[in-house]
Amino acid sequence: MKVHLRSVGCRLNQSEIDTMARQFVQQGHEIVQDAAEADWAVVNTCAVTREATRTSRQLIRELQRANPDSEISVTGCYAQIKPNDITVMPGVKRVVDNLAKSDLVETVTGVPVEPFDNEPLLRDEVLPGASGRTRAFVKVQDGCDNACTFCVTTVARGAGRSRPLTEVLEEIRYLQAMGFQEVVLTGVHLGSYGHDWGDREGLVKLVQTILSETDLPRLRLSSLEPWDLSPNFFDLWDDPRLCPHLHLPLQSGCDATLKRMLRRTTQADFRALVQAARAKVPAMSITTDVIVGFPGETDEEFAISQAFIEEMAFAGMHIFRYSRRPGTAAVRMRGHVSEDAKKQRSAKLHQLAERMTANFASQLEGQMYPVLWEHVGGATQDGFINLGYTDNYMRVYCVHPRVLTNQITPAVMGSYDDGRVFAEPQLDGV
Repeated sequence: MKVHLRSVGCRLNQSEIDTMARQFVQQGHEIVQDAAEADWAVVNTCAVTREATRTSRQLIRELQRANPDSEISVTGCYAQIKPNDITVMPGVKRVVDNLAKSDLVETVTGVPVEPFDNEPLLRDEVLPGASGRTRAFVKVQDGCDNACTFCVTTVARGAGRSRPLTEVLEEIRYLQAMGFQEVVLTGVHLGSYGHDWGDREGLVKLVQTILSETDLPRLRLSSLEPWDLSPNFFDLWDDPRLCPHLHLPLQSGCDATLKRMLRRTTQADFRALVQAARAKVPAMSITTDVIVGFPGETDEEFAISQAFIEEMAFAGMHIFRYSRRPGTAAVRMRGHVSEDAKKQRSAKLHQLAERMTANFASQLEGQMYPVLWEHVGGATQDGFINLGYTDNYMRVYCVHPRVLTNQITPAVMGSYDDGRVFAEPQLDGV
């Protein structure tokens, strides 16, 4: 049977879809890029914002129009929160809640899924180059025990729960055998890995074990809440295979706003964390998430937040306009901000984000960094346009006579323009 897989939202959703793809292939099914060819389609939805739910519904409709005869299975956070709304959509065969998502492939096919260590390595089917991927996302944790007043994730994903370390290692070894050069550890609340077992150092131990028991070339951490990191956390970067990049969601740079959000950090705490990271790992790239227009955010609070964000000199920033999410405490708060004000504040932060990224890139110019080349974006008369990322997550490109996809090479950083840096790969004999 032919299967088409789609995901909306975060890296965790992408990790789950990638795992489903491997499981379908293991059972002998074919993953197709064109929905019109599929017998089955699976959509992993998102509900973090109203726009995400609209996108999820639109995607389901597009798949049904592309192939009215295919069976669509829908899962993810939007499916968890509004299953009745999705069940009645044309083409939807089944809605699978988040707690049953790990068994979705077995539910669809009726065939049990074998562990990763028993899977055949069908390299022609699932090699990184075939899907355009050289980084694999590995889900190690799900759910969240925080109570941020804007977030619907706790409702949609449930309590925090960690995946057994032995399973994580099996999957990473499998992915490395397939040819992946980098693994990104993902989770709804990644920093809480092991907390449900009573181990507050669970994430540190997980990373140490992966680095000591595999020879994976690159390991990267996805989003981490700033209050989860222990004093010895930055010692992990003594191993250069751990990519020097931290994504620390700030959400607001104003203490008053953070308090209403029930975020367990302050300007002082966040500043100290960033300073400690940069002192231990000078090449560390730090990126963040910020919400504008949270209920009660005045012009003064926004100005305070903007100034703190600029002080932190992030290498990159995701900016979200506050979106009312049913079931969250923020919906009931006073002082909801107008959409016009949200748009204006978002525009200001986007301009600031571009300046900060350009400034970070300028600090790399003339220095050499390892680059994982991920795909080819075209060609010129001088060669192929190879695109990839440095270990500290700067997007780069080069023009080279060869396709460099899925190789890690040293490269000298050049000038920055339009969101990426021109790099010169240093290859022997070329």
